[in-house]
Amino acid sequence: MTAFRWVVALAIGAVLAATLQADLKRARAEPNLEKRSQLALENAFTAYQSARAAYDKGDSQQVAAAVDEIQESVELAAASLKDTGKDPRRSPKYFKKAEIETRDLLRKLDGFQQEMDFSERPALDKVRAAVQQVHDDLLLGLMEGKHK
Repeated sequence: MTAFRWVVALAIGAVLAATLQADLKRARAEPNLEKRSQLALENAFTAYQSARAAYDKGDSQQVAAAVDEIQESVELAAASLKDTGKDPRRSPKYFKKAEIETRDLLRKLDGFQQEMDFSERPALDKVRAAVQQVHDDLLLGLMEGKHK
């Protein structure tokens, strides 16, 4: 019976990983760069939730895949907003929303890292640094505007 549960858990993990990649592909396919950034950030939160679920199940490979997905999604969101060429101070809607969402994601990642076993915490250091950098860049753009 335990082998059956293990196979089912593995199958669910594979389906979840495929779903996450499909959502990021959907975000990349979005022609509107601002909407692409929103879709990418939504995917980052979905990946965060799957990382938490995988950690609760003890699946470290799935946690690592979800953490990579979070970082890739946040970087796509930041690149999409940058590619709009818009001044964050003059058109703050999507920039401010992304700044708030990355701040929330950072808080969630901090809490998740504190709940993890001490030896597993470094697995989140890289993604936290990347999300922090994106958040700081967004905040700076909103505060000081475009350089001339």
